[in-house]
Amino acid sequence: DFNELENSSDSSSSNSEDEEEAPVNEWDVGRFLMQQMQLPVVHLASTCKVVEALLENLVHACHVITLGTALLHLEPCIGVGSAFEGWSPRGDPVYSLLVPVKPPTGHCFRMELGAAGELPARCGRVHVELECVCSRQRLLGDVQCLLHRAEDEQGRDEGPCLLQNLCSHSYLDVEKTARWLQLVVTNAWLLLPASHRCHLTVLPSLRSCKLRLENVSRRALCIEILLGVQEGDSGVFLTSQEAAAGLSSSTTWQESCAVPEVLFFRLVAKQAPRDSCHLTCLKLFAHLLEGTGFSTNCLKTVLMHLLTITPLSGWRRGDLLECMDEFLQYLQGCLEEKQLHHFFLGNEKVPKELLLPLDFRTANPPNLFQHLQQEPEAYAQALREFSEL
Repeated sequence: DFNELENSSDSSSSNSEDEEEAPVNEWDVGRFLMQQMQLPVVHLASTCKVVEALLENLVHACHVITLGTALLHLEPCIGVGSAFEGWSPRGDPVYSLLVPVKPPTGHCFRMELGAAGELPARCGRVHVELECVCSRQRLLGDVQCLLHRAEDEQGRDEGPCLLQNLCSHSYLDVEKTARWLQLVVTNAWLLLPASHRCHLTVLPSLRSCKLRLENVSRRALCIEILLGVQEGDSGVFLTSQEAAAGLSSSTTWQESCAVPEVLFFRLVAKQAPRDSCHLTCLKLFAHLLEGTGFSTNCLKTVLMHLLTITPLSGWRRGDLLECMDEFLQYLQGCLEEKQLHHFFLGNEKVPKELLLPLDFRTANPPNLFQHLQQEPEAYAQALREFSEL
């Protein structure tokens, strides 16, 4: 419950103040940093559970509203992004959730992908095609085969159609789909008991569904629902997240490894010591380098590489300063070589438990620092920012 969550937050804030008043041993800076950075972690995990439960109910309500329409089927949501990985670079994170979509009966998706290793990320399009369901029509009678419908029935109005309403030139349109989801969510929210206690605002967005949820105490949560089309049986999706600069087509979807990233950090959490400081290390550097040319994605990539080439037993709470130093050394080496490899592409160290597309395993790993090789000014700036760090 959102309101109960607020009470637990107040309690944790009180505990935080008590801990801040405790004397700090200047020789135990690592322990002090660890305490300060871990204070909001328990509350973050609790909020993630609340948000996931809320979105699960919201998606179910969306099913009720869209039942019987020949539009998209929404699958159970998946928490992605820093908050669901167990950390957050800022105090009030945006809780991102991916909602996979499946075509309605009588339709299928055909992906048209670029080459693996494209930078900054591979993009693709989703071609929507009709498929024969004549056998089901004869056996069950609950559907009509649109592909082989009799000519005298072609003009009959049978309600919303995926190809007509959410596609452009037979390709699934990101912006049309986002607008459809925003409308469905607005109406589905009214079916939930939570709508009597909280106010939901759907914020403007071209490619996703951004929500602001506010309770009676005016405490707010920001949630972003991303739509995704799964690549085979893998954990990689073409998603509706903001496309790279220069890609203005509304039928362009961007490939995302957000789900494998969440699963990777969950796998590490199971194998690492209970007091592991790897996420604290990431949060500290994300905070220190905010506003620089070192993106959160870059820092996360450095950490994931380190976690697969160093013993997890070396990431205990008392090792925080040593781990930060090792992080800096690795980043410095990448800067000197102007080379930071993508973690999931062409990397033999990626755990086999993470299901990736076959071409990910065989691809040449793209260089996330390629721009530093091509732009001397960007490289000089990166060196200055690293020196200041």
